Amino acid sequence: MKEANFIAIIDFGSQYTHLIARNLRELGVANTIYKPTVNIKLLSKTAGIILSGGPNSVITNPIKYNSKILSLPVPILGICYGLQLLAHKMGGKITPGKIREYGLTKLHISKQNILLQGVNQNSTVWMSHGDSVTKLPKNFVSLASTTTLPYACLAHTTKPIFGLQFHPEVHHTKFGQTILKNFIFTICKISPTTIEGHLEKITTTVKSQVGNKKVFLLVSGGVDSTVAFALLNKILGPGNVYGLHIDTGLMRLNESREAQKSLNRAGFKNLHIFRAGLIFLKNLKNISDPETKRKIIGQTFLDVKCQVEKKLKLNTKHWLLGQGTIYPDTIESGGTRHADKIKTHHNRIGILTKLAKRGLLVEPLKELYKDEVRELGLNLGLPPELINTHPFPGPGLGVRILCLSKTQTTKLNNTSLPAIKVNKYPSRILPLLSVGVQGDERSYRHPLAVSAPYKEAKKLHKLGTHLVNKNKIINRILLTLNNKNINLGVSREAYITPLRVKVLQQIDDIVIKELKRAKIYYKLWQCPVVLIPFGYKHGESIVLRPFESREAMTGQAFLLPPIVIKKIVNKIEKLHKIDYIFYDLTNKPPGTVEWE
Repeated sequence: MKEANFIAIIDFGSQYTHLIARNLRELGVANTIYKPTVNIKLLSKTAGIILSGGPNSVITNPIKYNSKILSLPVPILGICYGLQLLAHKMGGKITPGKIREYGLTKLHISKQNILLQGVNQNSTVWMSHGDSVTKLPKNFVSLASTTTLPYACLAHTTKPIFGLQFHPEVHHTKFGQTILKNFIFTICKISPTTIEGHLEKITTTVKSQVGNKKVFLLVSGGVDSTVAFALLNKILGPGNVYGLHIDTGLMRLNESREAQKSLNRAGFKNLHIFRAGLIFLKNLKNISDPETKRKIIGQTFLDVKCQVEKKLKLNTKHWLLGQGTIYPDTIESGGTRHADKIKTHHNRIGILTKLAKRGLLVEPLKELYKDEVRELGLNLGLPPELINTHPFPGPGLGVRILCLSKTQTTKLNNTSLPAIKVNKYPSRILPLLSVGVQGDERSYRHPLAVSAPYKEAKKLHKLGTHLVNKNKIINRILLTLNNKNINLGVSREAYITPLRVKVLQQIDDIVIKELKRAKIYYKLWQCPVVLIPFGYKHGESIVLRPFESREAMTGQAFLLPPIVIKKIVNKIEKLHKIDYIFYDLTNKPPGTVEWE
């Protein structure tokens, strides 16, 4: 039974649910995430309840939940879907929005309340919703509004029940942490408690799960798998951990060699390399669908792992599979019951999910975010340059090389796409699709390319969120950097080939080196470089995606200095292999960090 000093979080499927838990953990407050149908007995000793957001609609597609939750004699805070659920249940009116709202907006406080104590009267908040409250339930008052929402924050007049249409758990909400502190410490009257460190908790869990077995860990060379590798070596001892780095042929330039050198310098001698580029390229031949690519890559990892096991004559009964899975991998893959699948991560394909349920998959970092993983890695003594390297997806360049079949190409090029005016500048909706996340739901839509000088990037960045919210056909805003007529370009049939991999490796290397020369590399969360089968001469174009974030669940496009952009563009054009060079100005949401 939990102590009375904890918060219960009811998960309605938001991409940000775990951010709520993580914010509370940082404040020294114990918390547990429950499904909406939770047995009410498990909540008998909670000090307060937070209802998360989610992708569903309380009007057209409500989530089944235990209604007794709302009758418990403890403070309740509803966020986004949670607010709408409270308002709907208590007699208010919920209406689908004419414009789905994503990103930053201004909040104006009209009535002071204990929940908003210490919050500026006008501040920035993060929205991600479609439906909204259009009529207050009885005994509720509005505390704040935005330009589009009269009821952005509600409070019951006599009970400690509150609702927020925006997301306080997202760090882009300027006073979000203040609001959560007010709810937890002042309203729920919880005193901060000391929670066991991640390392102690993970150590106990791993030892209990592994017992007297050993772990066969897949090590990509990225931050997550490297920290998982170091952690398991510490907990179980090097003799009980076999680290396998599979060179997929889809790595960045010299990535596998550098990963091995870095880990050797850090003192790890139990990392082994297996060259499997030909196997991956063969399995991906003529594959264009991004979800299919991810699943094939995930399965090929497992096939190669089994091949190595047979070669080493390992008794699989004595070995468990290990991965460096972190929480965003799970939530974006639809890993909680009501979360929408944004994209399947290669480490979350069906067979791995089944292994996890049977306790046969060791994932020591699965409850953590990237910055927490980095902090843990530094505590383990890993070199800062290794820990602070940019995240790189497990499927590697396989999801940064967009592919199209002949049928897809014909359909996209022949689709009549509407014109969207962007001030005085030429613009075009491109005949391509990319993954996004809007209102906690997956979107698969077109990018809008704008031909404008780079000095206009800041204005277009701000305008971008409005354009995406207003136009359902798009989910990204691109700036054309090399001043070429975008109306000339068409999409073409293309797949993953050695030549396309080589081209992207060259350009990715150019970008990374220029970012490091300008001492900007470590200011960014990530800078994906995407190869797209679109153009008029070479049939290939590049998208630069500099991105800043804290945990990758939300974030903003990062604007590079003009001199850096100029150097990158000049070096890419000297290759004579690329038609257009685009700059992705899209925040998350509505665009995910990666394009696939």
